[in-house]
Amino acid sequence: MNQPSALHVPTQAASRVPPQVASIEGVGVRRTTSDQLILDGIDWLVRAGEHWALLGANGAGKTTLLKLLGAVMHPTTGSVEVLGNRLGRVDVRELRAHIGHVSTSQRVPRDATAHTVVLTGATGTVQPLWRKYDDETRRLASELLSELDCKELADRPFGVCSGGQRARILIARALMPAPSLLLLDEPFNALDLPSREDLIDALRRLAADRPSLATVTVTHHLEELPDTTSHALLLREGRVTACGPVSEVLTGELMTQCFGRPIDVGRQDGRWLARSGRGAEPRRPV
Repeated sequence: MNQPSALHVPTQAASRVPPQVASIEGVGVRRTTSDQLILDGIDWLVRAGEHWALLGANGAGKTTLLKLLGAVMHPTTGSVEVLGNRLGRVDVRELRAHIGHVSTSQRVPRDATAHTVVLTGATGTVQPLWRKYDDETRRLASELLSELDCKELADRPFGVCSGGQRARILIARALMPAPSLLLLDEPFNALDLPSREDLIDALRRLAADRPSLATVTVTHHLEELPDTTSHALLLREGRVTACGPVSEVLTGELMTQCFGRPIDVGRQDGRWLARSGRGAEPRRPV
């Protein structure tokens, strides 16, 4: 049996073309228990500094695709390369340490303070490993809370924070190992309007302050996308229906094809708007 090779994390060398962060070629995923085809013939390339929206109806395969990028699962067919390392040829435990992953389903001790939750991102553990955190690590956790506009929450128990505050704390946690790729699995889930806008502002600042960071955000609503979103991938029944720059993908015509009903797409002040109705006539963003 071939042993996993040593982890290789490429440096961000100066180049006109941003380096690849993730590459998916001819990927298929089949559920072993039911033989159901979840993903079929997926090709996708993510480069440094790109900010992707991953859209599709429930059951389209978005979460499965995100798991592949996060080195949480392997494809049935095809190849997945993340940070220059091909799945199946690398120790995924080491690779995951260089990928930030945020999900509302993450297990986090509710009685732990926000600062402690962020600290656990340094060790990739649920419970804190206090002997692993030196003064520099603790300082970094505090700086990330400030960067995500959560400095005042440092000593507040995670369980009493609002949904929007928790989302920003979890992003700070995911940034502890300085990842090149940040995966956001429905981070806006169940947020009220002010909390949603606070999180959008935080993502906008991340894009400006970390120009080499690539992000992939799974969402159901175009209104949740910050204006820094650069690319989009549309999934329907495990297949890509459109993929590329947002100006080419987030159109009424392509969204209608993806979701199977008329969708009207517009844009105002850099933000997207979408509505669905039998009488809606798809139109291109302005």
